[in-house]
Amino acid sequence: MMQKAKILLVDDRPENLLALEAILSALDQTLVRAASGEEALKALLTDDFAVILLDVQMPGMDGFETAAHIKRRERTRDIPIIFLTAINHGPHHTFRGYAAGAVDYISKPFDPWVLRAKVSVFVDLYAKNCQLKEQAALLRLQLEEGGGEQALGGALLGELSARLAAVEEQAEALGKQLDGGEDAGVAATAAHLERKLAGLRRALDAMRPGSS
Repeated sequence: MMQKAKILLVDDRPENLLALEAILSALDQTLVRAASGEEALKALLTDDFAVILLDVQMPGMDGFETAAHIKRRERTRDIPIIFLTAINHGPHHTFRGYAAGAVDYISKPFDPWVLRAKVSVFVDLYAKNCQLKEQAALLRLQLEEGGGEQALGGALLGELSARLAAVEEQAEALGKQLDGGEDAGVAATAAHLERKLAGLRRALDAMRPGSS
């Protein structure tokens, strides 16, 4: 069974966190609260997250500063960030959000269905990426235990190829769902996953007998 993804909710107002939990509970994932930028950074030290929903206006460390810290860390720089804000200061304010590393910028009050759908896409991408890492780890383990490429039999190669094909099929289906969408951040994340899949497929094909 696939482990649930973790979604980090960052807002200094408890009622806003409660509202986000109500909206996202239908996704049946693990929702983690953080009441400040400092709390969010602490949570990111130990846990992996599929996506971060980050309030812009917070006392102390605001959303922009929090995002800057997240993007500077090697461990967390690739986690998608969706900014949530109650104040719309125009294009300059929005540009600052994207410049800070956000993949999306949503003004309150937002449509619950739209927010849930956006978060769901990143949860799906996270799940596919986890599957990819598992296949890559299995491949490395088999190489180490078998003493190299020559020890990999046809049965094992076939099993690995079938597992990778299943992930590729799911990623392709997700990519078709995203075709024509306007979310550049989502498209970039999906493209990153596709490149990883292609690299693993090339590595696996290179191990087949008769390959050069």
